[in-house]
Amino acid sequence: MRYLKIAFLAALGVTLLMLPTGIRLRAADADVVQQMKDRAEIEALMWRYVRALDNLDADAYASVYTPDGEFGSGPNATRGTAALKKMVSDLKNGRAEREKGGQASPPMYHVITNDYLEFVGQNQARYHSYWMTVFGAVGQGGQPRVAAAGHGIDQLVKVNSKWLIKSRNVNPGNSD
Repeated sequence: MRYLKIAFLAALGVTLLMLPTGIRLRAADADVVQQMKDRAEIEALMWRYVRALDNLDADAYASVYTPDGEFGSGPNATRGTAALKKMVSDLKNGRAEREKGGQASPPMYHVITNDYLEFVGQNQARYHSYWMTVFGAVGQGGQPRVAAAGHGIDQLVKVNSKWLIKSRNVNPGNSD
């Protein structure tokens, strides 16, 4: 009987020692699942960003930023919802003026590629990428044109369970 008690206590001890590890594994699994959800949400955010810009939809464009979000950096950055909407509205108005003058407007595509997502906190991430602004072909025999290219570092934050752009810096130099 004594050996049975010792075996039972040993088994109980091993079980208790393993219990915290099991809890930690479940917590780590939950963190991995959350990070995968966050990655999917950020991917969707950046898709909405480029589609809003390509369609010159000022409201949709501003909606992917925090209320104090900014495009660019330094003193010339476009900051805040109203300024971001104005920036896109000005692009749209310029396109309309050119079309009124008989100039064809090619479709615009913002391409983000070679992206790397870096979580820097539970509700903060850095989005590194290369980008291009491409204008599609216009008319018979027209050729697409790369108008600009570079790399960017964006600061993203999770606000009220929703990922948003805090700052989009498309000219960070060699800071990464």
